[in-house]
Amino acid sequence: MRKSIAVVGMLGVTATAHAQSNVTLYGLIDTSLEYTNNQKGGTNYQMASGLESGSRWGMKGAEDLGGGLKAIFQLENGFSGTTGALGQNSRMFGRAAYVGLTSTTFGSFTAGRQNEPSADFVGPLVASNQWAGGIGAHPGDTDNLYVNSRISNSIKFLSLDYGGFRVGGLFSFGGTAGDFSNNRIWSVAAGYTHGPLSLAASYINTSRPNTALWDGTAGAAAISPNNTPIYSGYASARTLNVASVAANYTLGSARFGLAYSNSRFGDLGSSDASAPIARYRGATVVFDNAEANFSYQLTPALLLGVAYDYTRTRGAGDAHYNQVNLGGDYYLSKRTDVYLTTAYQTASGIDSTGKAAVAALWPVTASSNSHQIVAALGLRHRF
Repeated sequence: MRKSIAVVGMLGVTATAHAQSNVTLYGLIDTSLEYTNNQKGGTNYQMASGLESGSRWGMKGAEDLGGGLKAIFQLENGFSGTTGALGQNSRMFGRAAYVGLTSTTFGSFTAGRQNEPSADFVGPLVASNQWAGGIGAHPGDTDNLYVNSRISNSIKFLSLDYGGFRVGGLFSFGGTAGDFSNNRIWSVAAGYTHGPLSLAASYINTSRPNTALWDGTAGAAAISPNNTPIYSGYASARTLNVASVAANYTLGSARFGLAYSNSRFGDLGSSDASAPIARYRGATVVFDNAEANFSYQLTPALLLGVAYDYTRTRGAGDAHYNQVNLGGDYYLSKRTDVYLTTAYQTASGIDSTGKAAVAALWPVTASSNSHQIVAALGLRHRF
């Protein structure tokens, strides 16, 4: 009897192992030497992790259920390549933790913690996700196109490709007992690719962005590195709505890109973060952001890029930000590359704190004045 149970158990393990045979372990480590001309008034040299791409490791897999249907999962951890610390507010799998189904008929449905659809459609068309890295993110990354924020408690749909056209949508339940709308997020996006042309658009609607998007807590501003003066004074907003559009066109070895986003913080002064300065209470502030980018594949191994970004605020505050990015990426192999990326930002007007705006490139500490330069030389390896 015991032998029979043992044999059945062994068969069960073998069947399970066979069913889960399509499991992939993967990762990326990105470490750089970084120079900043002004952080709180002083020059700084430091090591940085994930400036071009967030350091990570993870596993993903699929099980064929037959009839074109598969069960899928992904677990992805973010970490610091310089200290080994957990990322995403010390989450074990802060970058991704979801399970779902994918079909050759309808696309995929997934549930858990994951990117919202703008990351799948608009994000790949901006310079920060092509070659500029984090310091190429739009000021404050208020549009989340650099994908600083992942969405917990969410259900997501991505369609199949129909003649180059795809759509996606996400809904997050928020997870607040007794208050269905608190921390709720919904997002829709669409993209079209035909030959050298790529177009994309997205819309995000967030309730209580301080806690839903940025890991802040009620009564306190969002945690570092998101406590940038570009929008930290707006952490009390009851809503955040973001509309984004982008286009890329490839001509031989050259790629041209344009992007625009409109981020609207509504009803400042809610109880979900520290109250705004008095004259901002109840107000709405709008970020208009426009980017033009260009990259050129000089050789099969060497990519060069340049981008310009202009951001202005309207409503509560009237800050203006101008940003220029330059970068180069050289591949030593298919999995290993060396990059040099630089950024220069200027600021003017009054920012979210009610003070004279200061330059604040992501993810470094803000400058003490209206100018900031960051340059990073890094090594990135995928495994």
